Amino acid sequence: MAVAIRVIPCLDVDAGRVVKGVNFKGLRDAGDPVALAHRYDRAGADELTFLDVTASSGNRETTFDVVRRTAEEVFIPLTVGGGVRGVAEVDKLLRFGADKASINTAAVARPEVIDEITRHFGSQVLVLSVDARRVNPAEGAGTPSGFEVTTHGGRQGTGIDAIAWAKEAADRGVGEILLNSIDADGTKDGFDLEMIRAVRAAVNIPLIASGGAGVPEHFPPAIAAGADAVLAASMFHFGPDDMIAQVKTAIREAGYEVR
Repeated sequence: MAVAIRVIPCLDVDAGRVVKGVNFKGLRDAGDPVALAHRYDRAGADELTFLDVTASSGNRETTFDVVRRTAEEVFIPLTVGGGVRGVAEVDKLLRFGADKASINTAAVARPEVIDEITRHFGSQVLVLSVDARRVNPAEGAGTPSGFEVTTHGGRQGTGIDAIAWAKEAADRGVGEILLNSIDADGTKDGFDLEMIRAVRAAVNIPLIASGGAGVPEHFPPAIAAGADAVLAASMFHFGPDDMIAQVKTAIREAGYEVR
């Protein structure tokens, strides 16, 4: 039986406010995270993802407070990322009400942290966030797929092949992969379908597609390419209140089961 597709709004949180930019740059204010979480809960979102986009030490307590206030009032699953470095941060996020933790930079720096977290809490609590950008394979010797892993909110290249990294993380036991296209982020031109297909061919764990959604019609092709869940920010933050319903209708009309 096919698994129902999940529709997930993403709240990029900076100093307690939701922000959104294009290609991870030019951030503008999009509102209060708890108020937006309420809005999306009422609108039929299946999950919420919070990402602390700066994850500086000064912002971490703010983020924990946002997580706590949201979890007290909103009852759909909540994934939180940004600044997660190991078991201690995951433990704290779970105690403050998160259902899952998302990790990126720390896992790239030390892949063993995936094993440690999943051994401690189980695979289901850990999401690997892969912020990937296109590179010329001829110039990027370490990225034969043409997709490179970046860290620090898309600001730093790593020379690591994104497809190989996704496979390694899956082999290490990560529960699902959140695949963010840096090039498509915030453009509203559609998901990077080639990237989704390449990761889907390499892993068999749940795959969340992120980056580039602009209209409801952009979502079914991402699912056809292999996504189990679809995530967006700009079109939900700045669109009409029924945008989640519109997206679910588009997915349903394309022949996919949706929650």
